[in-house]
Amino acid sequence: MSRKEQRPENRTEVNPAHDSTGLRERVLVAATDLLAREGAEALTTRAVAAAASIQAPTLYRLFGDKRNLMDAVAEHGFLTYLKAKQVRVSGPDPVENLRAGWDLHIDFGLSNPALFSMMSGTLRAEAESPAAAAGLEHLKRQIKALAVAGRLRVSENRAADLMRAAGRGTVLTLLEMPEDRRDLGLSELAREAVIAAIVTDLSAVRAAGAVGAAVTLRASLPDAPALTNGERILLTEWLDRLAQSPELS
Repeated sequence: MSRKEQRPENRTEVNPAHDSTGLRERVLVAATDLLAREGAEALTTRAVAAAASIQAPTLYRLFGDKRNLMDAVAEHGFLTYLKAKQVRVSGPDPVENLRAGWDLHIDFGLSNPALFSMMSGTLRAEAESPAAAAGLEHLKRQIKALAVAGRLRVSENRAADLMRAAGRGTVLTLLEMPEDRRDLGLSELAREAVIAAIVTDLSAVRAAGAVGAAVTLRASLPDAPALTNGERILLTEWLDRLAQSPELS
């Protein structure tokens, strides 16, 4: 029997001369479905190759190794998640936008526990997953909108870290509860506690003194063309120091 005859008929070889974008997408969809049905332990290269009806060497050609495959699956899941977020048009109130983002984040985590673990980086000890890094950038944009509006009472980094830690902890805590006994009110309590800690209802300059003023001005620096690059760097350093200091008002 020839080598060609020994090859399973339901597997697809990739022609390197052809664009593999469509095949890569097919693999990611198959892997994401496998992850949702059977969990992270089932996400082996052999199982993914079988689910996508390709040869294992093709999988390695597309992704390099299992770590790259898992990162790609997490990124694929995050992009799907982000598209769902962007279906809702952002309103004029950055605080309400932050609330909506939190609620969708919690809902996604509870609906996709294995994928949420990947996106959160809990399946890799050495570094954060690329998908989690992309998610953090999305959160930072929401936080910056608060700062520019004068609604932030702490530094942007501290606000993002607190939102991220609380959101991840809330999802993981709820996932540990039996599904029929989950206290979903916990999410709302955690959300409002974090918002109260980082957001002021008044102008940050009035409500948070020098700290609030530093946070707001720091967020607006990119729109200050009158400053040279050196001046902007120096002012950024001073404002960061003020923003991290104890309350001065």
